[in-house]
Amino acid sequence: MKPAQRAQHLPAYFFATLNQRLAALQTEGADVIRLDAGSPDMPPAPFLLDILKGSTDDPTKHNYGGYAGQPHLRRAIAHYYRQRFDVQLADDELVPLIGSKEGVVNLHLAWLDPGDLSLVPDPGYPSYYFAPMLAGGRPERFDLLPERGWLPNLSAIPVKTARPARLLWLNYPNNPTGATATLDFFAEAVDFCRQYDLLLCHDAPYTDVTFDGCTAPSVLQVPGAKEVAIEFNSLSKTYNMAGWRVGMAVGNPVAIKALATVKTQIDSGIAKPIQDMAAAALTGDQNWLVERNAVYQQRRDLCLTTLKKLGLKANPPQGALYVWFRTPPGYTSLDFHHLLLEKAHLSVTPGHIFGKNGEGWIRLSIATKTERLKEALTRLEHTLLLTR
Repeated sequence: MKPAQRAQHLPAYFFATLNQRLAALQTEGADVIRLDAGSPDMPPAPFLLDILKGSTDDPTKHNYGGYAGQPHLRRAIAHYYRQRFDVQLADDELVPLIGSKEGVVNLHLAWLDPGDLSLVPDPGYPSYYFAPMLAGGRPERFDLLPERGWLPNLSAIPVKTARPARLLWLNYPNNPTGATATLDFFAEAVDFCRQYDLLLCHDAPYTDVTFDGCTAPSVLQVPGAKEVAIEFNSLSKTYNMAGWRVGMAVGNPVAIKALATVKTQIDSGIAKPIQDMAAAALTGDQNWLVERNAVYQQRRDLCLTTLKKLGLKANPPQGALYVWFRTPPGYTSLDFHHLLLEKAHLSVTPGHIFGKNGEGWIRLSIATKTERLKEALTRLEHTLLLTR
């Protein structure tokens, strides 16, 4: 019995391995506070749960949800992009997803032939790097650096690398850094991809999780972007629906058709009650998101205050669910992760899993109850004081 080489060469997903250690600590009676994953701790708005519950009582809602999604969900996706970004989507420019992660990975199967190159940010979400390998392609990293506000210098990508590449990945508001991008930057990225005949893939699940009055744009707001760009979005973070697994890909119709074709061989669509809840989220009252983001901003500020007190350099985020901060002197990111986990029973994400430029940084999630976050920050402070 021998697995395929792609399975043998693919490293274990960090969070899958971490979960095993967390389970062991909890079996020993440890009270572990998790600040590692970006899974919202608050539920969806009550009116969305009411729609979900009502839909599950409908006996017609338990068959397949349809490869292309139900018509009302497709209309809701187009409505959201029209209302939020003033972007018009034709019917062949969108496809619902079972969470944006599956779309991110499946696009590589739809767009890369064996040996094809995908340009991925460093630091960046690990799936951007490993998904090309699943498709038989090759990832090539480009730098995101703090001195540029974690935006890439696209002109620094060598011509010999850009010319044969097929994909370029961007993600703003950014995971793990919390950085945001402007429309001017997206226009530059669109021009770059047009120049090299690249498909620009923008992963945008944190677009509606922003702070300090920041409004994050869509890459599709750039005139002509749909000629070269596809954007992935998700209801996981925006509407606190991470476990329900629903998202969307929108943009270039050729890429959308290719992705949708692959999906017909892999899944059978989203459950109808979840589609009903998702459509209501995209078209319903959005005011509750303001209050929700205010809670996240309060938590972010608690973290920044503590980190400043401890002399740890932090990257103040304008979006996403994370505070990105430097490790103390003398620690690698994995060393500091282990210290906090074993001594303080506090779980954070070591920056090295996001690429070489993530080494020396820690990602701390603010998606946990405020009182638990305060306790976590107290543990962080005590642990550092004991090691100095």
